Amino acid sequence: MAKARHSRLDCNPGCSVEAAVSLIDGKWKCVILFHLLEGTMRFNEMRRRLPGVTQRMLTNQLRELEQDGLIIRTVYAQVPPKVEYNLSPLGHSLEPILGALKQWGDANISLFGKAA
Repeated sequence: MAKARHSRLDCNPGCSVEAAVSLIDGKWKCVILFHLLEGTMRFNEMRRRLPGVTQRMLTNQLRELEQDGLIIRTVYAQVPPKVEYNLSPLGHSLEPILGALKQWGDANISLFGKAA
């Protein structure tokens, strides 16, 4: 049985944070969104930018982002099929958050690096 992707929010004081995090709670979702800030991308271009992600995982994360309205998937009727992904207006609204995460990561990445 599939797990419900978003739990019912009870509107306690952390409710809005829980709601926001539930939309971007995948290992790759924030990274995908960050790369889409640069503009429209095709699937294989994303795979090249995310070498640690499997094709299945990337597909699943993109589907969830699309279902949640954060990205737009455009399919062109041609052979071979052409599919492009870009941020929706809701996805673009995450830009300051993604920028803050990158800034924090840049400032603190040395704390999480591999041991020498």
